[in-house]
Amino acid sequence: MSTKTGFTDEERAAMAQRAAELRAMKGVKGAAKRAKEYEACLAAIDELEGIDREIAERLHVVVSEVAPDLNAKTWYGFPSYARDDKVVVFYQPASKFSTRYGTIGFDEAATLDDGDMWATSFAVIRMTEQVESRLRELVHRAAN
Repeated sequence: MSTKTGFTDEERAAMAQRAAELRAMKGVKGAAKRAKEYEACLAAIDELEGIDREIAERLHVVVSEVAPDLNAKTWYGFPSYARDDKVVVFYQPASKFSTRYGTIGFDEAATLDDGDMWATSFAVIRMTEQVESRLRELVHRAAN
């Protein structure tokens, strides 16, 4: 961790990655932007290894099948899926910050609201049929 900024090297790298994502999309609009963002998402998934890659690939399939209107993109280097440029769901791989598990997160645009408190992030250590089934339910709710 840096004593100057309070951010870890991984956090600074993620912020730099986000800035690069924004620069790459500057001036790109419409279908060309969606195509470029889609390719960036696939590239981010391809860079992953092991369980991170398996989970990211399954999330990509689930979103494609359950919520095809969400646009694939990257967000801080994470494979992400957005509506109107607002991230709905994303995968934060364990390898990104050297954590014990990756997480599938739902941002504010997902509106998974359920009373006074609800989960917006789920730790995933293995993609089982049960995990995928629950993920399909959540993505469906988040996208509608």
